[in-house]
Amino acid sequence: MSSLSRELVFLILQFLDEEKFKETVHRLEQESGFFFNMRYFEEMVTNGEWENVEKYLFGFTKVDDNRYSMKIFFEIRKQKYLEALDKKDRAKAVDILVKDLKVFSSFNEDLFKEITQLLTFENFRENEQLSKYGDTKTARGIMLVELKKLIEANPLFREKLNFPTLKNSRLRTLINQSLNWQHQLCKTPKSNPDIKTLFVDHSCGPSQPNGARAPSPVTNHLMGAVPKPGAFPPLTTHGVSPIPTPLAGWMASPSQVPHPSSSTGPIGFNPQNNTGLLKRPRTPPMINLAMDYQTADSEHVMKRTRPFGFPDEVNNVPVNVLPVGFSSQSHGHSSPSSEELPKNMMMNLSQGSAVKSLDFHPVQQVLLLVGTNLGDVMVWELSSRNRICHRSFKVWDLGACSVALQTSLGSDYSASINRVMWSPEGSLFGVAYSKHIVHLYSYHGGDDLRNHLEIEAHVGSVNDLAFSFPNKQLCVVTCGEDRLIKVWDAASGAKQFTFAGHEAAVHSVCPHHKENIQFIFSTATDGKIKAWLYDNLGSRVDYDAPGHSSTTMAYSADGTRLFSCGTNKEGDSYLVEWNESEGAVKRTYVGLSKRAAGGIVQFDTLKNRILAAGDEFRIKFWDMDNVNLLTTTDAEGGLPPSPCIRFNKEGTLLAVSTNENSVKILANADGVRLLRTIESSPFDASSRVASSTVVKSPSFAAVNATTGSSIVDRVAPVTTLVAMGGENRNLAEKPRIADESGEKSRIWKMAEVNEPSQCRSLRLPDNLASAKVSKLMYTNSGFALLALAANAVHKLWKWPKNERNPTGKATATTVPQLWQPASGILMTNDIRDANPEDGVACFALSKNDSYVLSASGGKISLFNMMTFKTMTTFMPPPPAATFLAFHPQDNNIIAIGMDDSSIQIYNVRVDEVKIKLKGHQKRITGLAFSASLNVLVSSGADSQLCIWSSDVWEKKTSKFLQTPPGRTTAPLADTRVLFHQDQTHFLVVHETQIAIYEAPQLACLKQWLPVEASGPITYATYSCDSQSIFVSFEDGSVGVLTASTLRLRCRINPSSYIPTSTSLRVYPLVIAAHPSEANQFALGLSDGGVCVLEPNEPEGRWGTVPPQKTVLVQVLLVLPVLINLKGKPDEADGRLSWKPNKEIFLWTFFGFVLSFLGSRETSTQF
Repeated sequence: MSSLSRELVFLILQFLDEEKFKETVHRLEQESGFFFNMRYFEEMVTNGEWENVEKYLFGFTKVDDNRYSMKIFFEIRKQKYLEALDKKDRAKAVDILVKDLKVFSSFNEDLFKEITQLLTFENFRENEQLSKYGDTKTARGIMLVELKKLIEANPLFREKLNFPTLKNSRLRTLINQSLNWQHQLCKTPKSNPDIKTLFVDHSCGPSQPNGARAPSPVTNHLMGAVPKPGAFPPLTTHGVSPIPTPLAGWMASPSQVPHPSSSTGPIGFNPQNNTGLLKRPRTPPMINLAMDYQTADSEHVMKRTRPFGFPDEVNNVPVNVLPVGFSSQSHGHSSPSSEELPKNMMMNLSQGSAVKSLDFHPVQQVLLLVGTNLGDVMVWELSSRNRICHRSFKVWDLGACSVALQTSLGSDYSASINRVMWSPEGSLFGVAYSKHIVHLYSYHGGDDLRNHLEIEAHVGSVNDLAFSFPNKQLCVVTCGEDRLIKVWDAASGAKQFTFAGHEAAVHSVCPHHKENIQFIFSTATDGKIKAWLYDNLGSRVDYDAPGHSSTTMAYSADGTRLFSCGTNKEGDSYLVEWNESEGAVKRTYVGLSKRAAGGIVQFDTLKNRILAAGDEFRIKFWDMDNVNLLTTTDAEGGLPPSPCIRFNKEGTLLAVSTNENSVKILANADGVRLLRTIESSPFDASSRVASSTVVKSPSFAAVNATTGSSIVDRVAPVTTLVAMGGENRNLAEKPRIADESGEKSRIWKMAEVNEPSQCRSLRLPDNLASAKVSKLMYTNSGFALLALAANAVHKLWKWPKNERNPTGKATATTVPQLWQPASGILMTNDIRDANPEDGVACFALSKNDSYVLSASGGKISLFNMMTFKTMTTFMPPPPAATFLAFHPQDNNIIAIGMDDSSIQIYNVRVDEVKIKLKGHQKRITGLAFSASLNVLVSSGADSQLCIWSSDVWEKKTSKFLQTPPGRTTAPLADTRVLFHQDQTHFLVVHETQIAIYEAPQLACLKQWLPVEASGPITYATYSCDSQSIFVSFEDGSVGVLTASTLRLRCRINPSSYIPTSTSLRVYPLVIAAHPSEANQFALGLSDGGVCVLEPNEPEGRWGTVPPQKTVLVQVLLVLPVLINLKGKPDEADGRLSWKPNKEIFLWTFFGFVLSFLGSRETSTQF
């Protein structure tokens, strides 16, 4: 049909609508397929006219046209099915299942089976995925939002959702104009023509039926009055309100942008189906630069084998039987405020040459790596403002270099640095130079920096590098001027892969993974984006970056959101977020300037909330969910047009390059506190760094399974345990005498907190029945506290966000609310008609704080944290669950410790036990996963520790705790385990001791024994930064230990937080550490109360770190040297020789005895 014929149809549609021929209008819409009337569609869906809905849709698409169409029909038929079930009309439900839903079984048989199983429920809401299904009207409304999104994204509906803008009664006007034109052709025109028909042309002749003059259409509408238009208002593309979670299930989610993309494939890679990755569609010519990445179905939305089970929280994807839109909410989500951003200028560090690249250490958050344009590499310790390491550009083995490189260096022995980057665990860092070379250094703490590998990676400049973990092996990914991407083994330097296909120099690389699929994004200077699997089969993606810009790509910290930022040759810069499932630009952030002097905008991400870019001599910040600028800062001036910027992991510090060849350090309130706290430490900089960095040779095992972009792949800032085990773990530290603090010479004294005025404590309000607290945990966001009492009831306290508590985080200065949903229900565990206090309580919280798994001697229950509804129960005893732990990389896998001494690895998605691990002799009391070592550590009431491989689920080693001599222990005493944030060392808690072990060898590095007067240890846990250990005792006291030395630095007596009026003996049973406040913890008490404790300001911490040796011991150790200075000449050659004597030996022995007693005192006295 020609364009004029198409336009005529629109004119007819307008005319029919004005004449109120409603059914005819919609029939023509359907039969012509030119205009999809969204308003009419909404009315039919809202009224549940399912037959008419599908009939209308068939005018525009069929079920199997594309995945969008398939998803549209599936959602409609699923809703129809659920409504039949809700009305208890089983016969109709079966009919819908067989006639309407059966067609989808060939695409996802598992899903069809699960839908069929809904027939077995008395109320389908018993299914955990449908527990939030409300009434029919609400469900239809939620589904309608999703259907509109799918329709807008469906290419078959493109240009069919907008009715053209027409003047009222446009067809009438055209007819009148035609009649006027005909009348002007009459030879003898008459006034007041009597026009009786439109079937023949007008003429004023005496024998013509239309023998009169037609009036002007402007003054007198020939065809009657024109009704006011009502049904065809100006229609535009429906804007989409983002839904908290994208589409789940086996169909892909459409774009959430108002302009639907023409792409039909996602950016990401689906682990279920790699064959689809081989398709290479063309780039769609869309203004919004939609990226038609026709790869396998995106993990975000195409998880066809994930019908039931937990949401994959790494990607915030719900499973699919639930009508889309019934999404869970996270606790404490709040929009970022500019006050939380690091904008306070703390220091200016001169580098001597222009800064080209920055990176914070992934573990020690005050270490900054800097690379300059003269090839200098420096490591700075920010709290002391010391440059602790420095290397200039130098080829380590010139003879092994290619002739081209030797020639280049012969004419100009210099090179600029393009990129510096720490490895995810911080034991290595890489340097990419502008001439062929990549250097890898191994870092061993302090100023101990060693050459590790020199790789001639590319011909010409090496433009970028990043670390990745293909096949769980640490590798370095590089790209260069030679248009290649290469992957190198980080241990040996052997080349693993070479990817060729770019037609210009490769600008950046961004490795990432989706479940078990590892891939790399690469961007070139001509604006092309490609994606590669580690298989040498060529690129899977070939698209244009926004504006054909030289672009850097990066994922958010949780790996769920993909961003890019770049600048093209015309100086236009683009900062965008991609819709991975569609390969389209989801949103474009505004505020970047056009660049006149060249340079590429650099950017960074802060956790999952903030984007920052260096632009116009400033740093600009955006909320990830808002395209408009949040705020800016000029860092007190002196910035270049496009400064380098870099956040530390926690976002408390921000490094930015300046015009004066220096780096400015900006901080927020927490960053200021961090720097000042470390500055006040009595240890020197080098020893502090050494004690917080992995000292062993670089580990090339996968430390973090989340391999991502150069911006994202940083592990949490922690203090790694080093030399914790005494004499046989020596550390080659080089103290810097100039940095000695005056506090070293002071006599240290352990802090005692005896009065309420000496700390901040808050007993949380509670109007529910009291029972001792069995389990206690902060939510991962830090905005709430969850307790499980011995009566199997959960209690949830939420902190308000107000002027007194602007962050909304848990604090002892603001009273929280004991929260319950409007229904008033409680989360109560199944107790199997038994006394709940006889059962062992256990629970585990999902990563996004949406679900809690819990048991109190009966079945394991899954609760929704927003509604408190029980979504499902499983595993009825015997045996009963005694400990629960989520797998760190797959939320559908749970390790369940049982009271029969076994460990069951349970897959929630398929509702089956994958394997049973047997090795303990009594019930399981502790489980902890290490994501870096791929092991599970278990502990039992038999005082045994076991290490299990989480890859093949086999026991690797085991060891029994040694009960200290003279100590008795209960026959079923709990032994708990908790990993340090370095994921290698772990804490072992027993009523008789605290110990630090190293996995996977199970080497005991350090042990701490309390004095018997304090009573048994009831609980212990690491602080959130793993620098402290909070220990509770049966006498009600709490101790704070320094984690790296196990030395007691503060004792908190019960009189400081328990009212003296209490007649009962009250003591802590459990301790929970706040997830982001290192000095805040909560106590679950034996009387059912919960207390939150914090140190007073301005101290901000519990006591001071004890020195390694007292001044007396140091003097005694030096005295023998002074005494021995009175040497005598040797009789043989007359030279002075120093003869040891009895006096020297006694002094030395006495000094070491005092030193040993001093260390024993801090290890045992409490």
